[in-house]
Amino acid sequence: MTSAKKEHWGVVHIFASKNTTIVHVTDPTGGDTFARVTSGQVVKTDRMGSSPSTAMAVATKAAEIAIGKGINAVHVRVRAPGGHKEHNPGPGAQPAIRALARAGLRIGRIEDATPIPHDTTKKKGGKRGRRV
Repeated sequence: MTSAKKEHWGVVHIFASKNTTIVHVTDPTGGDTFARVTSGQVVKTDRMGSSPSTAMAVATKAAEIAIGKGINAVHVRVRAPGGHKEHNPGPGAQPAIRALARAGLRIGRIEDATPIPHDTTKKKGGKRGRRV
């Protein structure tokens, strides 16, 4: 008789921009937060916020907290800034997913959750742009 391990699913929201990486672990509905770790909690210098090594440390820390609360399988949602900003995730997105897998979490779906406008969004700076 084999003992089947019960899977408790969660959702990992990864926000990866060119300046920072944020990993947020929630339940499947998104109502309860299990862990939320940012790059500012791991490194002290601003310029290291988006580096791949920092993203791996952030994801590992979030995974340890989530595993401690009973989560052992996750779906991943990767998000870039979007809108009129960058539509491609920053350099920390892939290392963060890799670190989640190495930490012992089973990964289900990986999807892109970047908000993309269907008409346009108004850029910051007013009618005449940024005047220097």
